Amino acid sequence: MKIKQSYLFAGVIAGAVILFFVVGGIVTSLGNDDKKAAAAAAAKAEKVEDPLVQVSTVQQALRPYVVSVRGRTEANRAVIVRAETAGPVAATPAREGSFVSRGAVLCRISTDARQASLDQARALLRTRQLEKEASDRLAAQGYRSQTQVLQAQANLDGATAQVRQAEVLLDQVNIRAPFSGVFDRRDAEIGTYLAPGGACGTMIQLDPMVIVADVAERDVGSIRVGSAATATLVSGEILSGRVRLVARDADPATRTYRVEIETPNPGGRARAGLSAEVKINTGSGPAYLVPTTTLVLDAAGRQGVRYVIAGDRVAFAPITVLDETAEGVWIIGLSGDVRVITAGQSYVSEGQKVRIPAK
Repeated sequence: MKIKQSYLFAGVIAGAVILFFVVGGIVTSLGNDDKKAAAAAAAKAEKVEDPLVQVSTVQQALRPYVVSVRGRTEANRAVIVRAETAGPVAATPAREGSFVSRGAVLCRISTDARQASLDQARALLRTRQLEKEASDRLAAQGYRSQTQVLQAQANLDGATAQVRQAEVLLDQVNIRAPFSGVFDRRDAEIGTYLAPGGACGTMIQLDPMVIVADVAERDVGSIRVGSAATATLVSGEILSGRVRLVARDADPATRTYRVEIETPNPGGRARAGLSAEVKINTGSGPAYLVPTTTLVLDAAGRQGVRYVIAGDRVAFAPITVLDETAEGVWIIGLSGDVRVITAGQSYVSEGQKVRIPAK
């Protein structure tokens, strides 16, 4: 049977319409699936962009403010003991490196004719004393004028002065310790000829001990004479004392200021020249104790900590380290209770949103 051409054309059109709706539904379905997949991917990406960090809430506490610097121990006094008169060294009674009391003989120069000069001066003094006594008796009897009596007194005074001069010259052969301390080094041996000013040796005083530190410009303004200070020596020994000097003129090479701390050192047990970790108390105020690992550097190279603010956003605060202890680092530069980032702080930046695990 032959199909009419009009029926065939109508069938083709109907098939095309049906095909259009079928294909459109499939495309719409695929489009919805793509949108859902894109939305899911976006949500997943958003979750990846919020890094996970750990925080610890730190609270403000009252803490002594200290300036921490490297220092060294020095003798309170160090003097090269020198001869006052010339001559060969006849004896060295003091043992090198030993403790000696003030006035102890360190080196003795040969007396030569000095003892003879003293004996002669004493003999003359006895003669002048006898002459004065005789003059007084004769004056009492009217046989001496007042001028003669005064002349005899003058002769006696001159003889006394000569004896004193001879005694001083004789005593100068003994080169004595100017203070109690350690005879650290002997420069003259028996037989060494010493001219006036020649060195016998070096005396040092180790009690009290002086700890010297070079303090930076930014810190020296907070240090005062009388401020308490401690020094931990390389041996582990801790010395406590007070600031006795804050220099007013900076070292032109280092732009630092010399600070001296005086501390007791009984028996001179701590030696001069030891390195020390010095902490100088400059008052007290609010501070925070944080783990050492929380300290980071920002883009400008400033040392500080990163913490979380409202909205779980990251912020950065530059800080100043007050002290380092076994429990952590005491710092200033924060305010109020702060949620400091303790893990992940090196992988986040200021303003970034983070996730904090629930406790």
